[in-house]
Amino acid sequence: MEQQKEGKTTAIVAYFTIVGALIAMSMNAEPKNAFARFHTRQAFGLHIIFIGCALFLSQWFNQYAFYGLYMFYFVLWVYGFLGALSNKEQSVPVLGPYFQKWFTFIQ
Repeated sequence: MEQQKEGKTTAIVAYFTIVGALIAMSMNAEPKNAFARFHTRQAFGLHIIFIGCALFLSQWFNQYAFYGLYMFYFVLWVYGFLGALSNKEQSVPVLGPYFQKWFTFIQ
């Protein structure tokens, strides 16, 4: 049977909406876990980018731009979520390394 990695539950919770990412931050407050911190930063970044782009696109409504945003978000979300499920610290393509740099306040 595969061993459960420390912080896996916290990492999975982080991918469920921005509220889940905030809950994961508090779950990882004590004891601190590097795996949970990695995925919390990835999920928080995905949610923030999605909300920011959605707010921007809401000013200049273009149906196809919203389709592209949702596809982009969904593909990256699935990639990150599957990484958390499979106990891997794989960053999401394109934006993942930036999330690790930008969100260093997430401990």
